[in-house]
Amino acid sequence: MQHTRIGSFIVIRIAVLAALAACCQAPRASELIYVPVNPSFGGNPLNGPVLLNSAQAQNRTKDPAATPSAIAAQQTPLQQFNDMLERSVLNRLASAATSSVFDAGGNLIPGTVSTGNYSIQISDLGGGMLQITTTDKVTGDSTSFQVSKPSASGMP
Repeated sequence: MQHTRIGSFIVIRIAVLAALAACCQAPRASELIYVPVNPSFGGNPLNGPVLLNSAQAQNRTKDPAATPSAIAAQQTPLQQFNDMLERSVLNRLASAATSSVFDAGGNLIPGTVSTGNYSIQISDLGGGMLQITTTDKVTGDSTSFQVSKPSASGMP
């Protein structure tokens, strides 16, 4: 009996040593390899839409400068009609103001045109150039630009 106890003790001891040897292998090291996810930093371009959708889903801020179509969608039909009417009236006023600035051939006429809040002065600079200066009568601010006169053939 003594012999079997020693034999089983040795078998158990060998089994434990084998288990420890299997678990305690020499540590292996390898290089860490960074693989970017974001396509902006070299990642796969197919990740772009996924990352964008994820960012947009998390975005809880509102755009302070909403688009005109979004504003128009929030307006009542009466407000939309009033805005359209206002633009139409302003367009007609601009057409009436500019009709006195052009001759029958569509050429600019040097001179001064005054409206309620603005003064438009057209000056002939010579050499086929005209200077147009618009002055705000209320603030005194002015802006100017130059254009070339059209030639006799109608081309600048």
